[in-house]
Amino acid sequence: MDIKKIQELIKMVNKTEIAELSIESSEGKIFIKQKENKVVTGNFVPNSLQSIQQPQAMSAVQAPQESSTSSKKENSKSEDDLLIIKSPMIGTYYCKPGPNKPNFVSVGSQVNKGQTICIIEAMKLFNDIECEYNGIIEEILVEDAQPVEFDQPLFKIRKS
Repeated sequence: MDIKKIQELIKMVNKTEIAELSIESSEGKIFIKQKENKVVTGNFVPNSLQSIQQPQAMSAVQAPQESSTSSKKENSKSEDDLLIIKSPMIGTYYCKPGPNKPNFVSVGSQVNKGQTICIIEAMKLFNDIECEYNGIIEEILVEDAQPVEFDQPLFKIRKS
């Protein structure tokens, strides 16, 4: 099963209330599982590897809750001013162009529209992700070498 078919299945599952989807065909098996209406795992096992590799569930990490309602109101006001840059594809996020190179951006960095802010590797291709706005990086939402999903938030930027 090619990657585009798998991506389409993941998008379809995200749009529905389906909790789990398992499909078997002559090409192999695919298992997709949702948690909190978002796909957290998707495994494709070709028939030739079924006896070797078993699907494993991934756990979701929840952010700590704030205790004060006044701080929540302050954060929601400042959050309203932020723009989100999302992943345009499924792949692996990289914050720098190479192992001994500096990060493309860090929190507090001034960025310009069209500037490369990270790389996402998909199917052995390295794709430069460019900033969509002029602004300042307020938060980086993923870790280096972390797998990312389509439309997953990567950065919060304060537009300038």
